[in-house]
Amino acid sequence: MKDFDALTHLQACAVPYRLVRGRVEVCLVTTLKSRRWIFPKGFVEPHESPPAAALKEAWEEAGLMGRIVGERLGTYVRRKPRCELHVSCYLMLVEEVRERWNESHLRRRRWMTIAEAHAQLHHVAHRDLLTLAARLLEMSRTQAG
Repeated sequence: MKDFDALTHLQACAVPYRLVRGRVEVCLVTTLKSRRWIFPKGFVEPHESPPAAALKEAWEEAGLMGRIVGERLGTYVRRKPRCELHVSCYLMLVEEVRERWNESHLRRRRWMTIAEAHAQLHHVAHRDLLTLAARLLEMSRTQAG
């Protein structure tokens, strides 16, 4: 049964990637509390679009700059005790990596292969997004080659 007192919040998530010697790497960051590996994500402010929010979160949480590639990758819902988080996720091609960023003193950042990231991601929704992103990136590499 749905809790009608629950608030709904919109969030956006970036799935940052780069190509290194023909191999796809994705970037994960640690959460503030549990220190688990996740993709950068955060709230969509009233004045911004979800893709803009995803780029903002990638910068604030991981020191990454780049651009959104394609349409929305997918969505998922996280239920918390007093709210629901509706998260829109976007594939982000990383064009610049900064050594210092807003939350560099609070989070760890790590580039990983698809397989390494899949093993590190705790949330099923993030693993599913990574699987979808890997398929899309492989298709685009096959079509380009």
